[in-house]
Amino acid sequence: MKTYVKIYGPPLYDAIKALEKIAIDSPALCIMDHLVPYDFYMGDFSATQDIHTYFGNLGEVSVERCSNILSKSVEGMGEYDFIFDWFQKPSQEQITGLIQKIDKVMTPLNCKYTLVTK
Repeated sequence: MKTYVKIYGPPLYDAIKALEKIAIDSPALCIMDHLVPYDFYMGDFSATQDIHTYFGNLGEVSVERCSNILSKSVEGMGEYDFIFDWFQKPSQEQITGLIQKIDKVMTPLNCKYTLVTK
């Protein structure tokens, strides 16, 4: 299952970086977004160090987490700005927890968003 996020209003960059931080701290999730270099998605995982460097400024990121933080989905992003890709079907409690985390980081940015989980 995936949770698709559409962000409304600036600062879009800051909002996406905040969502990346949520994902790093959530081992049940991997992500897809427009800021991550395309090469990482295309399986250039000899670049694990590059992935670590990219996400390292957001917090502690283990090498293991670098190998599974990015979604391997072939599906495009479509109209969405960010996708949380769940490793297993999430419970309602997990989805509610994700919404609470997103609310917490979006409120200071004055960003509005919509979520679709399917």
